[in-house]
Amino acid sequence: MKELLSGNAAIARGAYEAGVTVAAGYPGTPSTEILENFAKYPDIYAQWSPNEKVALEVGAGAAIAGARVLVTMKHVGVNVAADPLFTLSYTGINGGLILVSADDPGMHSSQNEQDNRFYALMNKIPCLEPADSQEAKDMVAQGLEISEQFDTPVLLRLTTRVSHSQSFVEINEPGPKNLRPYAKDPLKYVMVPAHGRLRRVFLEERTAKLKEYSENCPLNFIQWGERSVGVITSGISYHYVKEALPTASVLKLGFTHPLPEKLIKEFAAGVERVVVVEELEPFLEMQIKALGITVQGKDLLPSYGELSASLIARSLAAAGIPAAEEYLAPAVQPEAIAAQLPGRPPVMCAGCPHRGVFYTLRKNKLIVSGDIGCYTLGSMSPLNAMDTCICMGASIGAALGMEKANPEMARRTVAVIGDSTFLHSGVTGLMDVVYNGGTSTVLILDNRTTAMTGHQENPGTGSTLMGKPAPEVDFEALVRAIGVKRVRTVDPINLKELDRAVKEETAAEEPSVIIVKRPCALLKKAGTAPPAEVNKEVCINCGLCLNLGCPAISRQGDKAHVTAIQCNGCGLCLQVCAKGALVKRGEENA
Repeated sequence: MKELLSGNAAIARGAYEAGVTVAAGYPGTPSTEILENFAKYPDIYAQWSPNEKVALEVGAGAAIAGARVLVTMKHVGVNVAADPLFTLSYTGINGGLILVSADDPGMHSSQNEQDNRFYALMNKIPCLEPADSQEAKDMVAQGLEISEQFDTPVLLRLTTRVSHSQSFVEINEPGPKNLRPYAKDPLKYVMVPAHGRLRRVFLEERTAKLKEYSENCPLNFIQWGERSVGVITSGISYHYVKEALPTASVLKLGFTHPLPEKLIKEFAAGVERVVVVEELEPFLEMQIKALGITVQGKDLLPSYGELSASLIARSLAAAGIPAAEEYLAPAVQPEAIAAQLPGRPPVMCAGCPHRGVFYTLRKNKLIVSGDIGCYTLGSMSPLNAMDTCICMGASIGAALGMEKANPEMARRTVAVIGDSTFLHSGVTGLMDVVYNGGTSTVLILDNRTTAMTGHQENPGTGSTLMGKPAPEVDFEALVRAIGVKRVRTVDPINLKELDRAVKEETAAEEPSVIIVKRPCALLKKAGTAPPAEVNKEVCINCGLCLNLGCPAISRQGDKAHVTAIQCNGCGLCLQVCAKGALVKRGEENA
């Protein structure tokens, strides 16, 4: 039987069929749906962890105990998980462990582009790259077999296009869920220096065996065609190449670290010209050149953004390599398309609890050290109320750094961070503020969910990934335990209360935390109220309500207008209208 599955859903299915019993991760696009799908299967355990480091540590423990394990995260999450990952490559893992890294070429939902195949190179662990949903499913089982055979974590590198595109997948019955026996072995698992030096030798011996394995691995294969040009490629780029250069000889690499050196040399010897087609960095190209083989790659294709069949065809045709005619038409310039379309900048949802926060911060002319989440949209027009956004948890540390560099900024700077992000990596930043004598004001924007990635649970929501009730983190108690004495909770829909809290806490010369608490407007528990409407006889077209950036509010002619179907009745616009022209529906003539 076949089903149409996304790459993410296919990985979840592959893990279930391959006998994975424990899965952990942290939500992050484009990886999120893997665990959401996996959690639906019977007789398994799946969890959201507070961050990616913890997720991998949970996975490591489960694998050492003998289970088959799946750990998922987006590409920047591997940066967080890198600490245990580097050591796990030394210790090995007993059971099988797949680490999914969902890379994001083109930065559809990320703050950077990075090519995580280099983590496999640095860690000396295998790397697999699927090209579609069927391969994504199959490579989970193949990766687990490699993991168990060679006692190593295996990196499964996805990209956004593979994660989110759909193709048909063969569905099979799940296999047995076997648990390997655990044996106490301090020399293997206790990484003190003396033991680590012994395991370093094991690491090199294992790498040599993996190189041998790669030569005959069925994930690497040659498709002979025209010999004038040969293309070496991996991942989604394989399908682009097959469309753009349908007659070319192709070496498709699914097992991309360690590389099959003999197979690559055989392929290069069989063609007149070799081109490497890969997204992002010249990971394959550099290693192939190191073998003494003359290849082209990033001199013809960009090292940033997503590739496509048309981009490959045009770029290689310009270098004298024949390509499919249908892909050689000049590309339509983005500027030409943009000129024909209305602007649709990203914006917070109508009724978003974060809107009042950034309206207030801008009104008070504060410097705002920002973080990763829906509230990053506070940087967009017309709010324009965020100054920095670096990575998960960085807002608090950056605010302390600003204060230490320039004490005059202390009373004019706040850090904003979401509830999930605070639990991910903000707690240590706040601890740093208290410990090192900072006076930062931190706003924890508690919207009762991990919203940006699609409303996942976290330790503050009262539920687990698998739908079981869980204790909720008490944010007030937590920050007081760290040493913050000034703590208060406010409702961001009450602009006067919020404005007063911000003024008082930024004036205090000691650390303070404002917990801004209201559920995400898209959650059922958020509720709704009667929508706002405009009394056109009173409206003077001043534009104050437009400064909220609410998608439900617009200007029609010379008056403000509220689209009722979008409005959830939060009431912010009623509070900012100086003339009282905005009222709740049904109250205009009351």
